[in-house]
Amino acid sequence: QVQLVESGGGLVQAGGSLRLSCAASTRSLISYIMGWFRQAPGKEREFVAAISRSGGGTRYGDSVKGRFSISRVNAANTVYLQMNSLKAEDTAVYYCAADASLSDLSRVTDRGMAYWGKGTLVTVSS
Repeated sequence: QVQLVESGGGLVQAGGSLRLSCAASTRSLISYIMGWFRQAPGKEREFVAAISRSGGGTRYGDSVKGRFSISRVNAANTVYLQMNSLKAEDTAVYYCAADASLSDLSRVTDRGMAYWGKGTLVTVSS
C-alpha cells in the first residue's frame, strides 16, 4: 500500500505559476509510474501528466502541453508538477496517482492507477 499526499495548491492569478508536490510513503518510488490528474467542479476527472519510473519519459494532456512540467526525485520519494501560465480553466482539484504494474505511459488513465492521494485545490482567478 502506498500513501500519497499532495501539497502546494492555492489561489493564483491567471498567468501565474504554482508547483505541486506529491510525497509518497514508499522507499521504492522508482517502482511506480506516477501521474497527475485533475477534476474541475461538475466535470469528469482529467489526465494531466505522467512520468516514467526513471523520470526519463513524460506524457501530457493536450490542455497543459507546453505549460506544465512533471518531474520526480526518487531518492526523496516525491513527484512534482510545475504549472506555468495558469488559466482560469486550470482551476480544479489536482490528484497524484501511482501504479507499479503499468508497462508504459500510454496506459496511464484515471481508471488504471492503483493508488491515489486526496487532492489539493488549485484556484486560478481571471
